[in-house]
Amino acid sequence: MDSTTLSDDAAAEAREDAPTESARRQRTRARLLDAAFDVFAEHGVRAASVELIAEAAGFTRGAFYSNFSSKEELFFALMDREKTIRLEQLNTGVTQFLTPLVGDGNARLGDQDVLQTITRILELQSDDRRWWLVQAEFQLMALRDHSIAADYLRYQDEFFADLTEIVVEALDSAGRRFTIDAEEAVRVIAELCASGEARAVLAGDERTFTERLSESVPTILLALTERV
Repeated sequence: MDSTTLSDDAAAEAREDAPTESARRQRTRARLLDAAFDVFAEHGVRAASVELIAEAAGFTRGAFYSNFSSKEELFFALMDREKTIRLEQLNTGVTQFLTPLVGDGNARLGDQDVLQTITRILELQSDDRRWWLVQAEFQLMALRDHSIAADYLRYQDEFFADLTEIVVEALDSAGRRFTIDAEEAVRVIAELCASGEARAVLAGDERTFTERLSESVPTILLALTERV
């Protein structure tokens, strides 16, 4: 067997192992993200050490640093995963509850239809209050640490741009539009959700996300929009 054959065989073997290694790496990262979520929620972002996160995930410190360069990088990855989940939930809600009502896009929904549809879409959103707590902690961390402030703002801007695109498209299909800048309107509604969750945590409110916000969020969205 010549050197060319050996080289080809090694390359083929590497290609076969690559998917397995990639899947293993993805599982490791997922476990670290899950552990970080729990540790951040229990101990706070600043108090949560790399060692504590790695131990909670069942890995060594070395395993952590083979996947993330820092605790901050891990947190941004956690935020990105949460953003993806929430946007997917919103898209699912639009497809499941709004699209059948508007059909080919020529339908114009009445106010009551809009209220009911938004409430049903809210029912699909994650109701894990720990996320609001962790997110608030990281915002405070970004306010105190200018080295991560720019990345935090960039993440926020990208999230609201994606969120606004989905909301505007959904409103357009329902024959409505915002009466103020679309992204500003979406930010107002998001802040309403965040403050509502903070109050629920402080007050020990045991109602679900939908129960707490099913009146305020749909009403605010209706107030910030008009029929086309």
